[in-house]
Amino acid sequence: MSENNEDVPRVIATPAAIALIDTLTAQHGAVLFHQSGGCCDGSAPMCFPAGEFIVGGSDVRLGDIAGMPFYMSESQFEYWRHTQLVIDCVPGNGGMFSLERPTGLRFLTRSRLFSDEENAWLDRHPVTHAE
Repeated sequence: MSENNEDVPRVIATPAAIALIDTLTAQHGAVLFHQSGGCCDGSAPMCFPAGEFIVGGSDVRLGDIAGMPFYMSESQFEYWRHTQLVIDCVPGNGGMFSLERPTGLRFLTRSRLFSDEENAWLDRHPVTHAE
């Protein structure tokens, strides 16, 4: 990718996930995503109304999906830094506090390892910390 001067996205969304995001933003306005660290909801990406989940200085912004920001804790990012997150949706119940829970669908994180070339590009373009 980088040989063509194209960005290497750290997070992308499938068409199904984009459709669900569009539905949620039509109902709730702007949203944000935070990749859960494990605990109660496993490693599910959580979707919140913008402004109702406070990201902090220990969170990094991986990018945007469907125009909405996607964050992860910096410590968790260290484990995932060589992996592109692919946000999908499947039938089921989302996380207890995640906006998609009542829809009968849930967001799911899939992944793939970056190539050596992609990792080199990403090393030159580090993530930014949340403000």
